[in-house]
Amino acid sequence: MGRYIIKILISYFLLVNPVYSEKIQAFNFTIDEFDSLEVKKVKKLTTYKLGSNENGNFLRAEAEGVGSGLGKKLKIDLEKTPFINITWKIEKDLRGIIENSKKGHDFAARVFVVKKTGLTALSNKAINYVFSSNNSVNEHWRSPYTKSSIDYVLSTTKEHSNEWVTVKSNVKDDFKKLHGLDVKVLDGLAIMTDTDNSKLKAISYYQNIYFSSE
Repeated sequence: MGRYIIKILISYFLLVNPVYSEKIQAFNFTIDEFDSLEVKKVKKLTTYKLGSNENGNFLRAEAEGVGSGLGKKLKIDLEKTPFINITWKIEKDLRGIIENSKKGHDFAARVFVVKKTGLTALSNKAINYVFSSNNSVNEHWRSPYTKSSIDYVLSTTKEHSNEWVTVKSNVKDDFKKLHGLDVKVLDGLAIMTDTDNSKLKAISYYQNIYFSSE
């Protein structure tokens, strides 16, 4: 068979057999997974409950003057799957607080991605992807409590109130832009709904959190 015919066949094969993007599920929101998650309490416990709808499992979070997160150690190769994908919804937001202040540093929904950079937890670097109640998408600032964590707005209830929204961000690029770090592998991630500073009430939902190649 001639080289010209082989090239045609290869081109045809690539057209009818596309390369699918790689996908790494971060949370499955199953009972087994829920029982294995690490609980990080700031002030009393946020109420987390599992549920499901036509799109799969989800996690419902409710907090009123409390704050705790659910996390897991998970190695994510950002060279292969740098994009975090989050589907979430805010039923009751925290309108009116100043989110970049200590008294108002609460979020109805947030997802942390963590890179271990030292021997202690305090030395770790984190990006805190948030569903803001007061700021605009792509705004970001350093946490008022630690220089090691950056709050980065991916969704806002000014645009999406009590409706599911799906967002995506390039975590590798974000670490470079926000922390000046070239991160190849993530070490963990966590979910948190907290109102321990504002003393207000928030209700939110998380679903289908995963990493992808594109």
